[in-house]
Amino acid sequence: MGADDKVLGYDEVSLHNTSKDCWVIINAKAYDVTNFLDDHPGGGDVLLEAAGKDASEEFESAGHGSAARLMLDEYYVGEIDPSTTPSPKPAATAHLLSKEPKDDNAKSSGLLVKLLQFLLILGFAAGMHFFTKSSSNFEL
Repeated sequence: MGADDKVLGYDEVSLHNTSKDCWVIINAKAYDVTNFLDDHPGGGDVLLEAAGKDASEEFESAGHGSAARLMLDEYYVGEIDPSTTPSPKPAATAHLLSKEPKDDNAKSSGLLVKLLQFLLILGFAAGMHFFTKSSSNFEL
């Protein structure tokens, strides 16, 4: 980071979230991509979905090559102060880590499956009991 680099807060970038004023954060740097909306190969909507947010993951997962990385230089606005980056919400993180179904319908259908499994095993055991009991009474 040079002496002339502007340091921005995450909140400041988040204000630039429209098609007339579209900024994104990529790898702790802010870029004003407003003039690139019409030229983006994936369409302007892709950038607008990330407007005012950290789009690092999306940028990296899209497989952008060296040409795209070089293009970022012309849209550079400044560095992001890492102390201003919001931390993940505990409820959202807990939900992502949870393996529980997220709605009541999924919970009740899981319960139904377990009940049916139990009844199937019980029916099999009862059938085996009656089969073996009637076979042992069978004389040669």
